[in-house]
Amino acid sequence: MRKADLVAAIAEKTGVPKVDVLVSLETFFKEVKSSLSEGENVYIRGFGSFIVKKRKAKVGRHIKKNISIEIPEHFIPAFKPAKVFMEQVKDKVADLPSDDSNKEV
Repeated sequence: MRKADLVAAIAEKTGVPKVDVLVSLETFFKEVKSSLSEGENVYIRGFGSFIVKKRKAKVGRHIKKNISIEIPEHFIPAFKPAKVFMEQVKDKVADLPSDDSNKEV
């Protein structure tokens, strides 16, 4: 599902015009990004948490040049689904018919 599909589905289920749904969705994304960039996590009960994870500094390899490079400490955004959300997905996906296109590679 893409963003346009999500907007259409929400608009259809709520009766709110697509333009208003899109504005709301974009505002939500903007607020999550803003909060995370300020180091503040976003918790949504029953859905999950948007968090900032700290990655330690480490030594990596530049394969083509065969040299070691220092990768500095950095922060990345992450999403941790709520337990209820994970269980719901597990139950629904388990009920789906087996399909080769859904297999992980």
